[in-house]
Order: sequence, then structure tokens, then C-alpha cells
Amino acid sequence: MSTEARRDVFQAIADPTRRQIISLVARQSMNLNAIAENFDISRPAISQHIKILTECGMIVIKKQGRERYCEAKLDKLVEVSAWVDQYRQFWTEKFNSLDKYLHNIQLKNKTKNNSK
Repeated sequence: MSTEARRDVFQAIADPTRRQIISLVARQSMNLNAIAENFDISRPAISQHIKILTECGMIVIKKQGRERYCEAKLDKLVEVSAWVDQYRQFWTEKFNSLDKYLHNIQLKNKTKNNSK
């Protein structure tokens, strides 16, 4: 199995440094040195994060002369949104049911107290 086949958008956003890199290049295309200046980690570590982000399809690298610029490909975040939405819907339904249940208990208690 290739590395690219094993990587997905969730790996890209799992690491706080990669999330910061995504935020940086989402605003504007940046070269690797400009990205590295924003972090207190080594340039090889930044390159490794960039490699993972590229394999996940979150950024593309474009050459301009001798420089390599990273550009965000945020359409992959739709996968994350869809995954989160299913759980948001699940928990919204559960909380709505709990809300109804608690409301019914309050009504029963009020009715019980009023009949005394």
C-alpha cells in the first residue's frame, strides 16, 4: 500500500503544527522558508509536515523559479465537515430527546405539586 493511499485529511489536521501551516497557506501562498519562520522547529521538521500535507492533498507545491510555494487545497476539509456533521446530528437528536424527557418530568412534578 502506498503512503498516499494510507494518508487522509484526518492525518493532516491531527497535528497542531500542520493545522497552523494550513492556516498560514490558506491566507496566501508561501515558500517553505516563510512557513518555517513561523515555527520554533527545524526546517527538516517543517518539510516533513509539508510532505504529509501534500500526501493528504491539503496543499500543493508549485515551483516559481528556484522557490517552491505551498498553496492550500481546502476542498478536502469537506470530508471533515461531513464526518463531524453526522455526529453533530446524532448528538443533537440525543440532546433534544433528553430535553423533552426533562421537560415532561418538570410538567409531571408541577402537576403533582399543584394537586396537593
